[in-house]
Amino acid sequence: MQKFTYQNPTRIHFGEGQIAAIANDIPKDKKVLVIYGGGSIKKNGVYEQVSAALASHEWAEFAGVEPNPQYDTLMKAVEKIRNEKFDYLLAVGGGSVIDGTKFIAAAACYEGEDPWHILAKQHTVEAALPLGCVLTLPATGSESNKGAVVSRGKDKLAFMTDKVQPLFAVLDPTTTLSLSPRQVANGVVDAFVHVMEQYLTFPVNAKVQDRFAEGLLLNLIEEGPKALATPDDLDVRANIMWTATQALNGLIGVGVPHDWATHMIGHELTGNYGIDHARTLSIVLPAVMKERRADKEAKLLQYAERIFGIREGSVDERIDAAIERTIAFFKEMQVPTRLADVKLGESDIDVLMSSLESHGMTALGEHGNITLNDSRAILEAAL
Repeated sequence: MQKFTYQNPTRIHFGEGQIAAIANDIPKDKKVLVIYGGGSIKKNGVYEQVSAALASHEWAEFAGVEPNPQYDTLMKAVEKIRNEKFDYLLAVGGGSVIDGTKFIAAAACYEGEDPWHILAKQHTVEAALPLGCVLTLPATGSESNKGAVVSRGKDKLAFMTDKVQPLFAVLDPTTTLSLSPRQVANGVVDAFVHVMEQYLTFPVNAKVQDRFAEGLLLNLIEEGPKALATPDDLDVRANIMWTATQALNGLIGVGVPHDWATHMIGHELTGNYGIDHARTLSIVLPAVMKERRADKEAKLLQYAERIFGIREGSVDERIDAAIERTIAFFKEMQVPTRLADVKLGESDIDVLMSSLESHGMTALGEHGNITLNDSRAILEAAL
């Protein structure tokens, strides 16, 4: 196991009715801006609960944060914050709203020439407004980590800083009951791939991280299809919600190598073709597993045995079987597994390669050895 330092300061309020807890977590002297997306929170009762919890606070709202939050929209919130002197942010929504709020928190305090440089040039975030969140779509783990992804046209870029780690997060599984099947499936797949990119690399004898990651994968494989088949089952929703948070709160990723190639390639599919983030991951991950099987052989065999019980056959046969079982799970979640499933073909690969190169994604993977040629091979394997 590699050396690490770990701390997660986000306070979690989990369970039905926990939105009321934000009344005590946000100081009464703070002027709060509530940030949300398309307005579904006004249809499922979440907005009403947030309003009640903030009854003793001075607050206002900013709506319209998109899936894959757009820089120009977020900067309108920054302008509102500066003009009206808000000093606390509350994100209410899924990962996109929380990611967008993190950027808003940093950009509102940014003293440089252009806040886009936080993303495009990885400028250090010296300060950010405090923020909390009410999660309504479990997927990204953004509610308890320090990372965020923001889009500007076709560019989809990430930044990380402790300054935007949420101070608290409310996880009430009842808020997820109104999600569409597509949103549920996307959330499960996103969380699954988050785990895989911290797990499916090479062994470093990190038994706690491996066993924890494997437990999360098994949860998602077991509970994901149930969420589609029995959408009113609150126990299923609760287990998925907590699993998705654990998938990217930093714990399973400490002391182990990571491979975020699937995400980096997937971002280009979203940026250029508008494909749902999770659905880019379900297309790319099986191809990464196929093309990088030599680098990942030991962990692929471990994954095959511990997740799917595959113990018989040659090394190649066991790896092939594990990849096929992964694809079968994605299909059960009703997400695409090939570029052809989203009507993309060989001619689109050049577009994606150009974007990868322009964004500096030329040395990906746990060893930093996935070149542009290797990324092309991955995309060709995904056809």
